[in-house]
Amino acid sequence: MRRAEKAERIGVILDELYPEPPIPLDHVNPYTLLVAVALSAQTTDRKVNEVTPALFAAAATPEQMYELGADRILELIRQLGLAPTKARNVWTAAGQIVDAGGAVIPDRAFLESLAGVGRKTAGVVLSQAFGVPAFPVDTHIFRSAHRWGLSSGGTPDKVEADLERVFPRSTWNRRHLQIIYFGREYCPARRHLFEACPICSWAATKKAAAAAQRESQRG
Repeated sequence: MRRAEKAERIGVILDELYPEPPIPLDHVNPYTLLVAVALSAQTTDRKVNEVTPALFAAAATPEQMYELGADRILELIRQLGLAPTKARNVWTAAGQIVDAGGAVIPDRAFLESLAGVGRKTAGVVLSQAFGVPAFPVDTHIFRSAHRWGLSSGGTPDKVEADLERVFPRSTWNRRHLQIIYFGREYCPARRHLFEACPICSWAATKKAAAAAQRESQRG
């Protein structure tokens, strides 16, 4: 089966399972979404959602966040992994946004110029806050794309490019969320039963299926 044909069938399944996938990170505006996504690096969305209500109650705009200061930001996010670095980046980025006029600009180059913001974070903000078509790749999407044979890319950027080629542009914003939810619910990284998975059961590459079988035999 060609990649495009496989992607079309996968899309039908994902639309049936998650017709309107919600944004997993709690936020009140594009700026707080930007902060939440930046804080989610190497941390679960659930943990970020536990921490950000107090942070956003204290500062929900770049101006307020910059005035809060890096030390106070750190106090509010200390439970998160890499908290000291994240606190410095959030504070620095707030200052950069203030200097640029105080608003989060829906432009990839601008977003990626901010402290602590890489391609994935910028893509999430563009797609989820502004509706700009983007296909940011997280660990769930990277893993699924390889398992399903939609990409053999060794980097998130290469996987992103491959997925953008096989899925229609009009579906990107919901499709990347759908794959995240699917990965969490049906397609875990370890001890995954391929034959019981709604997608891996028929879409998995021989290499991925063989690796899963070897792992199950070891377990």
